[in-house]
Amino acid sequence: MTEAEIQALIEKEIQALRDIPMDGSLQEAVALIHRSVHEGDGTVIVSGVGKAGEVGTKIANTLCSTGTPSYFLKPLEAQHGDLGLVRKQDILLLLSNSGYTREIIELVDQVKNLHGDMRIITITRNPDSALAKVGDVNLFTGQTEEICPLGLTPTTSTTVMTVIGDLLVVALMKRIGFTKEQYGLRHHSGYLGQKARG
Repeated sequence: MTEAEIQALIEKEIQALRDIPMDGSLQEAVALIHRSVHEGDGTVIVSGVGKAGEVGTKIANTLCSTGTPSYFLKPLEAQHGDLGLVRKQDILLLLSNSGYTREIIELVDQVKNLHGDMRIITITRNPDSALAKVGDVNLFTGQTEEICPLGLTPTTSTTVMTVIGDLLVVALMKRIGFTKEQYGLRHHSGYLGQKARG
C-alpha cells in the first residue's frame, strides 16, 4: 500500500467523523444520563457484541473513571444470570452498527420483561433499525462506509462509535464539573494517577 493510499484511507475516516449528525441527540443523552445517574441512583449499563462490544467496554471504563458509574454487560452472560445486575433505575447504552444485532435486541426484551420501560440510549448507523425504534435517545453515526477493502470489517464504524463515546464522556465531565482532584482519586497508580495528583 502506498503512502497516498494510506492517506486516502485516513481522509475517509476523518470525513466520517465530520459527518456525525449534529442533531441535539448528544445533549439529550447527557441530560438523560445525568438525571438517571447523578440526580438519581442509577448506573450506565453498556452493551454490544463483537467489535461494537469492544468499543462499548472502552466507553463504560472511561465513564467510570470520570465520575459516571458504569459497567459493560455481556449479552450472553446476561442470559445466564447477569441480568440480575440490572436495576430499574439504571440506563442502557447499546451499540450496534446495523441496529439489528440479535443478542442486543434480545437483551432489550429481557430487560423490559424484568423492569418494564427502562431508558435506552443507542449508538447505531441505521435510524430505521429495530434498535433505533426502542431508543429513547439515538446517537446516529451517520452513513459510515468501512475502509476495509471488502466493505465488511468494522473499521470506520468503530472509529465513529469511539468518538461518539468520547464526546459523551467529555460532555458528562463538563456537566458534573469533574475535577483533576476527583480524577486522581480514581487513579491511584501509574502515570495518569501521578499526573492528576502532581
